[in-house]
Amino acid sequence: MNAGAIAAESGIGLPSVAPPPDPSLISLAGIWRSWGRGKSRREILRGVNLDIAAGSAICISGRNGVGKTTLLRIVTGILAPDRGTVSIEGIGPTDDWREYHRRIGFLSAGDRGLYARVTVQRHLEHWSALALVPRRERRERVQDALSAFELTELAGRRADRLSQGQRQRLRLALTVVHRPSVLLLDEPRNSLDSDGQALLAAAVREVLRRGGAVLCCAPAGEDQLEDCDRRAVIEDGGVRFL
Repeated sequence: MNAGAIAAESGIGLPSVAPPPDPSLISLAGIWRSWGRGKSRREILRGVNLDIAAGSAICISGRNGVGKTTLLRIVTGILAPDRGTVSIEGIGPTDDWREYHRRIGFLSAGDRGLYARVTVQRHLEHWSALALVPRRERRERVQDALSAFELTELAGRRADRLSQGQRQRLRLALTVVHRPSVLLLDEPRNSLDSDGQALLAAAVREVLRRGGAVLCCAPAGEDQLEDCDRRAVIEDGGVRFL
């Protein structure tokens, strides 16, 4: 007779044992995605499996058009895979849209996403509200983001009067202002000088220190983040670790 049966017979309760927690903060299972239709249909991602543990960062490189941005957009929930599942802390993008996106800070490639005539501070205030930061915490979060990317002296300046590097620092500040547990970064070093790259590295380390996870994509041949635990490349639709 096993222990559970003995306990049931004797009326003695056994302490319940919780299953071990999933060590992966970000999990992708069997992700397939294609573009186009008919004869022009092309498979970009083919059965991608990827797990990123809390406190770790993975950097993925690859040639233009191999699927790096597609992969990031699938993780954000902006784009649905043809097949496969994605989850963050066990939550899928269709399970609870609000809770899923509260966990994500996403930096898209390029320099879009800013309003020309809106000041740096107003950008951060607006985004902290969109990101569901409690009203009582928004002022502190905005000030922390300004400080983290050395934008305090530029807080009152309009976005169209910033340099390209300053615009990128603002976009990064918007990515972290709500203190996400997951950072998804697409070519984050774009237009950053050495000082800006140091600020980016510090922001990544802060997310990892809090037990978050980072997934960063960059073109082949471009320098990667300093704090990557693992490096990989997208080839033939799959992710291969180096």
